Amino acid sequence: MKKTKNRWLIALSAVGIHISIGSVYAWSNFTNPLIDEFGWSSSQVQLTFSLAILFLGLSAAFMGHFVEKHGPRKSGIVAAVFFGIGVTGSGFAVQLGSLPLLYLFYGVFGGIGLGVGYIAPVSTLVKWFPDRRGLATGLAIMGFGFAAAIASPVMNSLITSIGIAGTFFTLGIVYFAVMFLSSLYLERPAADWAPKGFNAENPDKKKKAPQDLSQLTANEAIKTKRFYYLWLMLFINVTCGIAILSAAKPLAEESIGLSVEEAAILVGALGIFNGLGRIGWASVSDFIGRTNTYTTFFVLQAALFFMLPLTSEAILFQIMLAVIYTCYGGGFASIPAYIGDMFGTKQLGAIHGYILTAWAAAGLAGPLFAAWIKDTTGSYANSLNFFAALFLVALVISFLTRMDINKLKRENSAKEADKLAG
Repeated sequence: MKKTKNRWLIALSAVGIHISIGSVYAWSNFTNPLIDEFGWSSSQVQLTFSLAILFLGLSAAFMGHFVEKHGPRKSGIVAAVFFGIGVTGSGFAVQLGSLPLLYLFYGVFGGIGLGVGYIAPVSTLVKWFPDRRGLATGLAIMGFGFAAAIASPVMNSLITSIGIAGTFFTLGIVYFAVMFLSSLYLERPAADWAPKGFNAENPDKKKKAPQDLSQLTANEAIKTKRFYYLWLMLFINVTCGIAILSAAKPLAEESIGLSVEEAAILVGALGIFNGLGRIGWASVSDFIGRTNTYTTFFVLQAALFFMLPLTSEAILFQIMLAVIYTCYGGGFASIPAYIGDMFGTKQLGAIHGYILTAWAAAGLAGPLFAAWIKDTTGSYANSLNFFAALFLVALVISFLTRMDINKLKRENSAKEADKLAG
């Protein structure tokens, strides 16, 4: 009889993959060195990061079915190969001084590795933790959020000591090794597996699974209203969040008069709240429910985005930003468990991939809109009222989602009653 793997080691393997690909959030460490060495503009260098996020979303959508068909181990290895080639190849692009090659390697190949690597372990963790879906996915996605805090000082040190190309070569090899080894332990649980003391069917057991609303394939899921409700809620949360991420440093300088150095330290510290929000909010969602969690995100952030431009008190301003950062990270971490609740685990990876196209779209829309407002009005603060209004739209969508869920629960209850009567 085959020995069942330790689900906490499965979670650790997922963290290994996410902490590698999450280094994309530390891209800004390369911005000034590349500008100084080659004379490229800031927007030219920034496009590399935008392409990586774009291809993250696209590959997650198109490769979701690959993850479901071939499983997390093969998918993780594919992610390791693409991300490893992407980062290592960026070293060759730098040696040749070729911006198009940098776009190809880091943006396209690295982005594909990002997308596959993001969804492969997460969809598997939901199946290993039917009792604590939020906690499990929060653990992995927390690794993605914290990765920049770990990678940034390493990148800066390597760039200083061995140069930009050498840094890409070193990181590419290390990330490939970590992702490859982590992937080897990944595996789906057996179809009839359940954690000790846990029973999804028998209500007399101490631990009982929350019943999924449905068990749908990805192609069935995209025909439902609730799929698009989830997509829009994630899109709005990420659009507004990523806009504040991209503008936090100049916003802090404008609004509360922090120096350039103080604002940079603040942004680094706030990254920790991004990671904490991923594990914190995802764990909370196990107790209060995913819909209540998202409703809380939107109520909090609508109020905070309205208040930020009116706040001149430095401590209060920083606390408000910290809460926003936790909600931004928590939105990512809660969505896989939300998908499992709504559509089941039959093709969770593929559905998650489709939903993540919202991230790709938001990664382009948020920073571009914030920059446009800055260029048009002369201040980032003027975009915050617009984003606050967007959160009110998202709040309405969360109530529509709640209505749709309640309707489906009533239909499921009626079907159960008919079965018992028959």
